[in-house]
Amino acid sequence: MFLDTNLFIPARFDAAPAHALARAALNRAERSGEVLRISRQVMREYLAAATRPQAWSAPLPMSRALADLSWMEETYEVLEDGPEVMDRLAGLCREIPVGGKQVHDANIVATMLAHGERRLLTFNIRDFRRFSAHIELVNPEPDA
Repeated sequence: MFLDTNLFIPARFDAAPAHALARAALNRAERSGEVLRISRQVMREYLAAATRPQAWSAPLPMSRALADLSWMEETYEVLEDGPEVMDRLAGLCREIPVGGKQVHDANIVATMLAHGERRLLTFNIRDFRRFSAHIELVNPEPDA
């Protein structure tokens, strides 16, 4: 199962609005026995979000955010980008109307598909729904 960036930020910051929900979702995923995957894109997005001020938290110092990335790389399978991901991304962009920031979501789906992954755990169900012909969306809220 692929883990979206939007799980890691609230899980990392105690004051984040969805902290408990994100922690519980990650704990359930870790206990599921499924191989849990991320990508370098998720790691970059985490680094950007964790080191900027949030309404509910000061930014993490870069050294702590980089330590988090090391932990993520050791804990999860990291799916690499490359020509096949770019080909999949181009195909998705031709098939499904996307633009602007939505291209980042399409790239996550392209990365998943290039590596044979079909399940995505994300808080962003609404935006990823456009890709539901290709992937299964897993809601972090257990009763949703």
